[in-house]
Amino acid sequence: MQQLTELKHYLVITFSYWAFTITDGAIRMLVVLYFHQLGYSPLEIALLFLFYEFFGIVTNLVGGWIGSRIGLNKTMHIGMALQILALMSLTVPTQWLSVAYVMAAQALSGIAKDLNKMSAKASVKLMLPSQSDASENERKLFKWVAILTGSKNTLKGAGYFIGGLLLAVAEFQGALYILAGGLTLVLALSFVMLPHEIGKSTAKTRFSQLFSRSREINWLSAARFFLFGSRDVWFVVALPVFLSASLGWSHTQTGTFLALWITGYGFVQSSSPALLRKTNANGMTAIVWTFLLALVPAAIAVALDAFENPEWVLMIGLAFFGIVFAVNSALHSYLILSYSDHDKVAVNVGFYYMANAGGRLVGTVLSGWAFQQLGLTGCLWISAAFVVAAGLFSLPLRSR
Repeated sequence: MQQLTELKHYLVITFSYWAFTITDGAIRMLVVLYFHQLGYSPLEIALLFLFYEFFGIVTNLVGGWIGSRIGLNKTMHIGMALQILALMSLTVPTQWLSVAYVMAAQALSGIAKDLNKMSAKASVKLMLPSQSDASENERKLFKWVAILTGSKNTLKGAGYFIGGLLLAVAEFQGALYILAGGLTLVLALSFVMLPHEIGKSTAKTRFSQLFSRSREINWLSAARFFLFGSRDVWFVVALPVFLSASLGWSHTQTGTFLALWITGYGFVQSSSPALLRKTNANGMTAIVWTFLLALVPAAIAVALDAFENPEWVLMIGLAFFGIVFAVNSALHSYLILSYSDHDKVAVNVGFYYMANAGGRLVGTVLSGWAFQQLGLTGCLWISAAFVVAAGLFSLPLRSR
């Protein structure tokens, strides 16, 4: 009976996370397409998301501490409420939508996203039905967190499609009202069905304890910083601009391709436990897959210089990069929970995703600068160097 209750809570958390993720992908696509229609330059559109990434660093650090004190279900609900507020704040008249105003709305959305993500992923550790076999517990933990994380990325890709569809069917303000209304219903359902003390620490966590003192958590967080920096340094700005400017793809083609890539990436992430079913998921596994990933951007960079058809090189290279990166991400998401005690899971997950957000921010900034100075090939070599750094920071985990 206890296991059925925990499974029900896990499903409610997963469903709430799915609903939030769809709005997160949709609002990003809505902002990009709508403000492009209004005549905003690519740089101005990129600036709209700067605070979204920056506040992820702050939110993950402080959010874990708050979650440990008031409960993870409350921080998840706060995140959903802030997302509804962010959506509604953009329904103002068009003349109010200055760069500064939209940056503030996106900052609110960024805070909401990271509160929701931190809460949902940390809750998996606490919702997992306990087994007498410790290794069976670890296998289930890997499976549950992979499904949650992978499905999130798949649905974020779906959110891109939904955002574009709603913009065409209901226009900008109508789309925002539909998204806010749907998320409000999910928030009410989650509030009623979840217990109110999930993840609340039995001992009050002091603010000075925000920074992890665990050796494994620190090394894994450093590796995560470089892992996600390696993706965003060529994926966020350089790749879409290259597809549009150098290959002549339309905005629709570029957006559709990226959405499909994210959807496939999420599917592989969910399938990672099956892909690694004959391997123990541990620190050594993460090291091997990280160094394997370093070969992919390096190979794409070499192939772009060696072959005359960059389109096929990128299609094949992105397929391999997506598969290997998805397995790496799933392993990391599992290890952070495996290394965390129940009482410290919220703080540790917050600290870890702070490093994740920092890597994304650095990767995003570097992506624009490196593409302008070194081209796509230069971005790929920087990506490979970042992955090597992630592998080196993972080496101390080989004993776990």
